[in-house]
Amino acid sequence: MAAYRIIIDSCGELTETMKKDGHFCNVALELMVDDYCVADDEKFNQAEFLKKVKESKNCPKSACPSPESYIEAFGDVDHIYLITLSSQLSGSYNSAVLAKNIYLEEHPQKKVYVFDSCSASIGETLIGLKVQELEESGLDFDEVVSGTEQYIKEQATYFVLETLETLRKNGRLSNLKAVVASALSIKPVMGSTPEGMICQLGQARGMNKALDKLVQNVLERTKNTEQRILAISHCNCPARAAFVKEKMEKLAKFKDIIVVNTAGVSTMYANDGGIIVAI
Repeated sequence: MAAYRIIIDSCGELTETMKKDGHFCNVALELMVDDYCVADDEKFNQAEFLKKVKESKNCPKSACPSPESYIEAFGDVDHIYLITLSSQLSGSYNSAVLAKNIYLEEHPQKKVYVFDSCSASIGETLIGLKVQELEESGLDFDEVVSGTEQYIKEQATYFVLETLETLRKNGRLSNLKAVVASALSIKPVMGSTPEGMICQLGQARGMNKALDKLVQNVLERTKNTEQRILAISHCNCPARAAFVKEKMEKLAKFKDIIVVNTAGVSTMYANDGGIIVAI
């Protein structure tokens, strides 16, 4: 079996098992709040970052990894798979493609592919796990790529946030017509389009009702749940993640359920209290 590596930009969270596996690694984006600048790596301090965001009048920003930082992560393996957050939301995909092209000029014998996740956060995590599943099953490189691309087409991401301010200020909601009134505690239920854009799926008054609606959307739109892994990421709200997990388990069977805390980029967009679900 060929040696392989799965590189996920830091918007995609690695589970503890993935961190210990040896085949996975993150490449860090950079986060900025005013003059505070931090790499989204294993040293990222979520509590400190959320405090800086809360204290600032300005919107936090991110910068995608350089092609060089991607290449540094390639290592000496035969098959290299890169997974980035949606190309509609970040320049990370374009940077990874550039890294691939530069690397292949000097190492034409290697196999490198960049997946546009059309998602973010644990959507990327699940794609990484799918790559590993196919690679470990003995498929050749092109078969792993085509199988994973098919998985991406079938995957969907959903989220409910306390506030949409960061997404709106950073221009990530430009295609949405409705922005609901926070004064009424209306929480929109958001999702991903097949192209990796953000869309509104519904809304509810109060967080728990919005999470109920999120669960309803997931189950209505997902076939064969028992064959799929459900992933939940939360921004500093483990009780909410447990609430969603419990609801899901009562209503459907899944191959597995993964729960993680958001890393830096997902923390920036989800904000304190946000919930993201991918399947």
